[in-house]
Amino acid sequence: MAALKLKIVVVPTYDVESINVVDASTYPDEPPVVVNPILLATPPGFPAISIPFKYNSYNILTSDLLGITEAGLVNPLPDGIYQFQYSIDPSDVNFTNISIMRVDKLQLKFDRVFMQLDMMECDEAIKTQAKVQLNTIYLLIQGSIAAANECAIIESNKLYDKASQMLDTMLRRNCGCTGNNFLINFP
Repeated sequence: MAALKLKIVVVPTYDVESINVVDASTYPDEPPVVVNPILLATPPGFPAISIPFKYNSYNILTSDLLGITEAGLVNPLPDGIYQFQYSIDPSDVNFTNISIMRVDKLQLKFDRVFMQLDMMECDEAIKTQAKVQLNTIYLLIQGSIAAANECAIIESNKLYDKASQMLDTMLRRNCGCTGNNFLINFP
Protein backbone atom coordinates (compact mmCIF):
# COMPACT_ATOMS: atom_id res chain seq x y z
CA MET A 1 0.00 0.00 0.00
CA ALA A 2 1.38 3.40 -1.01
CA ALA A 3 1.72 6.15 1.57
CA LEU A 4 -0.18 9.39 1.27
CA LYS A 5 1.88 11.96 -0.59
CA LEU A 6 0.06 15.14 -1.55
CA LYS A 7 1.34 16.93 -4.63
CA ILE A 8 -0.12 19.53 -6.96
CA VAL A 9 1.30 20.94 -10.17
CA VAL A 10 0.35 23.86 -12.38
CA VAL A 11 -0.01 22.91 -16.03
CA PRO A 12 0.03 25.60 -18.75
CA THR A 13 -3.33 26.50 -20.27
CA TYR A 14 -1.89 28.95 -22.84
CA ASP A 15 -4.78 31.21 -21.90
CA VAL A 16 -4.55 34.50 -19.96
CA GLU A 17 -7.95 33.86 -18.38
CA SER A 18 -7.24 30.55 -16.62
CA ILE A 19 -4.77 28.57 -14.58
CA ASN A 20 -4.81 24.76 -14.28
CA VAL A 21 -3.94 23.16 -10.94
CA VAL A 22 -3.67 19.39 -11.20
CA ASP A 23 -3.70 16.85 -8.39
CA ALA A 24 -0.63 14.65 -8.77
CA SER A 25 -0.93 13.08 -5.32
CA THR A 26 -0.36 9.47 -4.33
CA TYR A 27 -3.21 8.16 -2.20
CA PRO A 28 -2.97 4.98 -0.05
CA ASP A 29 -6.51 3.82 -0.85
CA GLU A 30 -8.29 3.19 -4.15
CA PRO A 31 -10.57 4.98 -4.36
CA PRO A 32 -8.93 7.53 -2.08
CA VAL A 33 -10.55 8.49 1.20
CA VAL A 34 -10.72 12.24 0.82
CA VAL A 35 -12.84 14.08 3.38
CA ASN A 36 -12.89 17.68 2.21
CA PRO A 37 -10.32 18.53 -0.49
CA ILE A 38 -9.57 22.25 -0.34
CA LEU A 39 -7.23 24.42 -2.36
CA LEU A 40 -6.16 27.61 -0.65
CA ALA A 41 -5.19 29.96 -3.49
CA THR A 42 -3.48 33.32 -3.11
CA PRO A 43 -3.33 35.31 -6.36
CA PRO A 44 -0.84 38.21 -6.51
CA GLY A 45 -2.25 41.28 -4.77
CA PHE A 46 -5.39 39.51 -3.54
CA PRO A 47 -6.31 37.70 -0.32
CA ALA A 48 -6.24 33.93 -0.03
CA ILE A 49 -9.42 32.12 -1.00
CA SER A 50 -10.54 28.55 -0.25
CA ILE A 51 -11.74 26.67 -3.29
CA PRO A 52 -13.27 23.17 -3.36
CA PHE A 53 -10.73 20.95 -5.11
CA LYS A 54 -11.33 17.99 -7.42
CA TYR A 55 -8.84 15.36 -6.32
CA ASN A 56 -7.28 12.99 -8.89
CA SER A 57 -8.22 15.54 -11.53
CA TYR A 58 -7.45 18.93 -12.98
CA ASN A 59 -8.93 22.18 -11.67
CA ILE A 60 -9.32 25.13 -14.03
CA LEU A 61 -9.33 28.38 -12.06
CA THR A 62 -10.55 31.70 -13.42
CA SER A 63 -10.73 35.22 -12.02
CA ASP A 64 -14.21 34.71 -10.57
CA LEU A 65 -13.25 31.44 -8.82
CA LEU A 66 -10.15 33.14 -7.38
CA GLY A 67 -12.21 36.01 -5.96
CA ILE A 68 -10.64 38.59 -8.27
CA THR A 69 -13.90 39.37 -10.08
CA GLU A 70 -17.53 38.78 -9.21
CA ALA A 71 -19.14 35.42 -9.98
CA GLY A 72 -19.73 34.88 -13.69
CA LEU A 73 -17.31 37.63 -14.78
CA VAL A 74 -14.07 36.23 -16.16
CA ASN A 75 -11.15 38.57 -16.86
CA PRO A 76 -7.48 37.91 -17.62
CA LEU A 77 -5.61 36.78 -14.52
CA PRO A 78 -2.85 39.03 -13.24
CA ASP A 79 0.73 37.99 -13.72
CA GLY A 80 2.78 37.50 -10.58
CA ILE A 81 3.39 34.99 -7.85
CA TYR A 82 0.53 32.60 -7.07
CA GLN A 83 0.61 30.48 -3.93
CA PHE A 84 -1.40 27.29 -3.55
CA GLN A 85 -1.92 25.00 -0.58
CA TYR A 86 -3.78 21.71 -1.00
CA SER A 87 -5.20 19.61 1.83
CA ILE A 88 -7.63 16.68 1.86
CA ASP A 89 -9.00 17.50 5.31
CA PRO A 90 -8.65 20.96 6.90
CA SER A 91 -8.33 19.37 10.37
CA ASP A 92 -5.43 17.19 9.15
CA VAL A 93 -1.73 18.09 9.15
CA ASN A 94 -1.23 16.69 5.64
CA PHE A 95 -0.97 19.45 3.06
CA THR A 96 1.32 20.61 0.28
CA ASN A 97 2.34 24.09 -0.85
CA ILE A 98 3.60 25.44 -4.15
CA SER A 99 4.32 28.89 -5.53
CA ILE A 100 4.57 29.76 -9.20
CA MET A 101 5.40 32.89 -11.18
CA ARG A 102 2.68 33.41 -13.78
CA VAL A 103 3.90 35.33 -16.86
CA ASP A 104 1.10 34.64 -19.36
CA LYS A 105 0.19 38.30 -19.98
CA LEU A 106 3.88 39.16 -20.41
CA GLN A 107 4.28 36.22 -22.80
CA LEU A 108 1.31 37.50 -24.80
CA LYS A 109 3.01 40.89 -25.06
CA PHE A 110 6.24 39.16 -26.12
CA ASP A 111 4.32 37.27 -28.82
CA ARG A 112 2.83 40.52 -30.14
CA VAL A 113 6.27 42.13 -30.41
CA PHE A 114 7.65 39.04 -32.12
CA MET A 115 4.79 38.99 -34.64
CA GLN A 116 5.19 42.71 -35.39
CA LEU A 117 8.80 42.16 -36.29
CA ASP A 118 8.58 41.44 -39.99
CA MET A 119 11.94 39.86 -40.70
CA MET A 120 11.66 40.66 -44.41
CA GLU A 121 10.84 44.32 -43.80
CA CYS A 122 13.70 45.46 -41.61
CA ASP A 123 17.22 46.01 -42.77
CA GLU A 124 19.88 43.67 -41.39
CA ALA A 125 21.10 45.98 -38.60
CA ILE A 126 17.59 46.61 -37.25
CA LYS A 127 16.67 42.94 -37.57
CA THR A 128 19.80 41.87 -35.69
CA GLN A 129 19.23 44.41 -32.91
CA ALA A 130 15.59 43.33 -32.54
CA LYS A 131 16.65 39.67 -32.26
CA VAL A 132 19.16 40.58 -29.55
CA GLN A 133 16.49 42.53 -27.65
CA LEU A 134 13.97 39.68 -27.94
CA ASN A 135 16.57 37.18 -26.70
CA THR A 136 17.37 39.47 -23.77
CA ILE A 137 13.67 39.82 -22.94
CA TYR A 138 13.19 36.05 -23.15
CA LEU A 139 16.07 35.54 -20.71
CA LEU A 140 14.60 38.14 -18.33
CA ILE A 141 11.25 36.31 -18.38
CA GLN A 142 12.91 32.96 -17.72
CA GLY A 143 15.02 34.57 -14.98
CA SER A 144 11.87 35.93 -13.35
CA ILE A 145 10.35 32.44 -13.31
CA ALA A 146 13.57 30.89 -11.97
CA ALA A 147 13.91 33.53 -9.24
CA ALA A 148 10.30 32.93 -8.15
CA ASN A 149 10.93 29.18 -8.06
CA GLU A 150 13.82 29.87 -5.68
CA CYS A 151 11.68 32.20 -3.51
CA ALA A 152 13.64 35.29 -4.62
CA ILE A 153 10.47 37.36 -4.96
CA ILE A 154 12.06 40.83 -5.19
CA GLU A 155 14.50 39.70 -7.90
CA SER A 156 11.70 37.91 -9.74
CA ASN A 157 9.60 41.08 -9.81
CA LYS A 158 12.57 43.21 -10.94
CA LEU A 159 13.27 40.89 -13.87
CA TYR A 160 9.58 40.78 -14.80
CA ASP A 161 9.31 44.59 -14.73
CA LYS A 162 12.46 45.02 -16.86
CA ALA A 163 11.15 42.57 -19.48
CA SER A 164 7.79 44.35 -19.54
CA GLN A 165 9.44 47.77 -19.96
CA MET A 166 11.60 46.52 -22.84
CA LEU A 167 8.54 45.01 -24.55
CA ASP A 168 6.60 48.26 -24.14
CA THR A 169 9.48 50.15 -25.77
CA MET A 170 9.60 47.72 -28.68
CA LEU A 171 5.81 47.93 -29.14
CA ARG A 172 5.97 51.75 -29.23
CA ARG A 173 8.80 51.71 -31.80
CA ASN A 174 7.22 49.02 -33.98
CA CYS A 175 10.83 47.91 -34.82
CA GLY A 176 11.55 51.22 -36.59
CA CYS A 177 10.80 49.82 -40.03
CA THR A 178 9.00 51.63 -42.82
CA GLY A 179 8.76 48.87 -45.38
CA ASN A 180 10.74 50.88 -47.96
CA ASN A 181 13.76 48.61 -47.62
CA PHE A 182 11.65 45.60 -48.55
CA LEU A 183 10.12 47.36 -51.55
CA ILE A 184 13.53 48.55 -52.84
CA ASN A 185 15.48 45.33 -52.24
CA PHE A 186 12.77 42.74 -52.95
CA PRO A 187 10.63 44.07 -55.87
